Amino acid sequence: MRSLPLLLPLLLLAAAASSPAPAAEARAAFACAPGEPATSLPFCNRSLPLHARASDLVSRLTRAEKVRLLVNNVAGGVPRLGVAGYEWWSEALHGVSDAGPGVAFGGAFPGATAFPQVLGTAAALNASLWERIGQAVSDEARAMYNGGQAGLTFWSPNVNIFRDPRWGRGQETPGEDPTISSRYAVAYVRGLQQQQSSSSSTSNPGLKVAACCKHFTAYDLDQWGGTDRYHFNAIVSLSPQDLEDTFNVPFRACVTAGNVAAVMCSYNQVNGVPTCADEAFLKGTIRGEWGLDGYIVSDCDSVDVFFNDQHYTRTAEDAAAAALRAGLDLDCGQFLSLYTEPAVAERKLTDADVDAAVTNTVTVQLRLGLFDGDLATGPYGHLGPKDVCTPAHQQLALEAARQGIVLLNNDDKHGGLPLRAAAHRTVAVVGPHADATVAMIGNYAGKACRYTTPLQGVAGYVEQAVHAAGCADVACAGAEQPVAAAVDAARHADATVVVAGLDQKVEAEGLDRSSLLLPGRQAELISAVAKASKGPVIVVLMSGGPIDIAFVQNDPRIAAILWAGYPGQAGGQAIADVVFGKHNPGGKLPVTWYPEDYLQKVPMTNMAMRANPASGYPGRTYRFYTGPTVYPFAHGLSYTRFTHTLAHAPAELTIRLGAAAAATSSSLLDTPHSGAAVRVADARCEGLTVPVHVDVRNVGGRDGAHTVLVYHSAAAAAAAEGGAPARQLVAFEKVHVAAGGVARVDVAVDVCEGMSVADRDGVRRIPVGEHRFVIGEITHTVTLGVEELGV
Repeated sequence: MRSLPLLLPLLLLAAAASSPAPAAEARAAFACAPGEPATSLPFCNRSLPLHARASDLVSRLTRAEKVRLLVNNVAGGVPRLGVAGYEWWSEALHGVSDAGPGVAFGGAFPGATAFPQVLGTAAALNASLWERIGQAVSDEARAMYNGGQAGLTFWSPNVNIFRDPRWGRGQETPGEDPTISSRYAVAYVRGLQQQQSSSSSTSNPGLKVAACCKHFTAYDLDQWGGTDRYHFNAIVSLSPQDLEDTFNVPFRACVTAGNVAAVMCSYNQVNGVPTCADEAFLKGTIRGEWGLDGYIVSDCDSVDVFFNDQHYTRTAEDAAAAALRAGLDLDCGQFLSLYTEPAVAERKLTDADVDAAVTNTVTVQLRLGLFDGDLATGPYGHLGPKDVCTPAHQQLALEAARQGIVLLNNDDKHGGLPLRAAAHRTVAVVGPHADATVAMIGNYAGKACRYTTPLQGVAGYVEQAVHAAGCADVACAGAEQPVAAAVDAARHADATVVVAGLDQKVEAEGLDRSSLLLPGRQAELISAVAKASKGPVIVVLMSGGPIDIAFVQNDPRIAAILWAGYPGQAGGQAIADVVFGKHNPGGKLPVTWYPEDYLQKVPMTNMAMRANPASGYPGRTYRFYTGPTVYPFAHGLSYTRFTHTLAHAPAELTIRLGAAAAATSSSLLDTPHSGAAVRVADARCEGLTVPVHVDVRNVGGRDGAHTVLVYHSAAAAAAAEGGAPARQLVAFEKVHVAAGGVARVDVAVDVCEGMSVADRDGVRRIPVGEHRFVIGEITHTVTLGVEELGV
């Protein structure tokens, strides 16, 4: 039995796709169009450098006009100069979303392509896929902007480290690993922004849309155990190395490698200082050390929060002054519009502080072309309704969902996956997510173009797909749940697919979990169905966070387990394609799956990454946790098997010192503990890499994609004395290998970035001596030496 996917109204989409009218007709020019009052002024002169244009505009504003530009929602802009109001807050976490007021669906834009939630896409471990998704989202964003239904400043991606398995927003992130999170951030930002050189300034390339990496920093608690994100003080002062080698790593990559246009500071305090009032963080680290060429925005109402909830300052004017002096440029909220002028009048703030903030935001608007007159004549003016929900974008959403599915268990010798349609003609599809639609797209999602549910996906492969939910919803609570009907369906089917898991009523923004177990009676449902089914039972899990499913692992009647994350609008088709073997799964878990008792040992409020055996604290993530797991980080099976052979990697490498370090023996070798090391600041890092060439052979009977994971372990002394990770992923590449074939994968491990260790003071050092690389079954040792003085 085959079933068509659910669709948004087809007539709306067809009309949008065939409309010949330019989308830009729906939006008036932002500024500097012919006939506007400021057309002849320098800020409208596209031949001038962007900084000169921004400075000219700011110089023409009154203090009151500048203050109105410090908040996300500008009621009137500056009409006397032709500057219209602009809403800064739009969202595009995994597709254009109406989670912010800058986006509105309807009319010619009834929906947008809903890609898988970020954690699921991260499981694909495919940087080119991440960038392609960003490009597709930016097409749809620009199209909706041209049609007057979106902004151009999108506060995405979320690159916080998924530190604790209970975090409700962990689903929005690329996972627990700094290397994956960094590479995801760079790829997605590049895809969104698609920077173009402009004639007026090659140092400030034009932007398709402006991305924003959030939420800086150490933000990963929403509501847990009586503590909420508005009042939480993340104490990391006892271990600055956690900021250096964990929390700040993706943000640094976002700015330095991704050239992101914005960074968002978070609600929480770090070591007693609100991040949005921390000058050392905002001016010192983000703009000074990393060189942000863009603006810094608060999480919404963060300035209000640190005044009214955290009581960080005595007066509201002090709060406004603290934020702007620290380097905040834009307030998501109205606080700065109310209290900045009084703060200047009371000399707690200067006009120069206000000018600096407005100049930063105006410069980004210039890069977006908002002061270039009619954007319909620009490089993206042609984009309109026909470019949203295109067949190509929807196919990409399906491919992303397929690539992100992780095969956790598979008893392929006793009726496991893949199923065969010829042998499994009747399949029972049961569980609370069996016919899921909106639940598949997670949070910060928009309105999908269409949905293909798991039930519909399976129905496309078999003669009969029998649906019996077994649970009224994900909570699955109470005696009246229809478990018996699901059991009966399984009893008469050739195979059973149970689609279970979590949803936004269990894990979400503002909602952290208190348990890692499946909610309510879901475990009972799965066990009862497994006992009754006459054919193989496949358990498919949808969730944003890890789940303790030890009971499923230990049930010999369950043939296979899949994790699908929140797989987006095409999730049901992707699941069916994996279950029936059209797609060979290659996803890897981007987070560790802990047992339930882990929660008793680790308060969410404890920010320490490293284990403390003396106190019984087990540490966090695969880099520092050594206890038992339900599934380890990067676990994921395939329908085929791959082996690795090291084709080339050096056994020795010499670190050369910079001129200043080489001039004095005291800075040659630094020995903070017992192992010799070179400060990264003293090394000549440019071009200092370890080339690693690996041959991947597919020794199974099916074509498949495989991710080569390169782990690094530092010299023993650094690990023992300096708290280095037990192992750290430093490189990964995905490759497709035909059955019986072999493919070469070449990676270059950056010595200063990938082989350095953050000491307890947060200083990065490269240990001298033996370093190990582990790649599948291969272990390779590289000895790092240092050049002799005078050479």
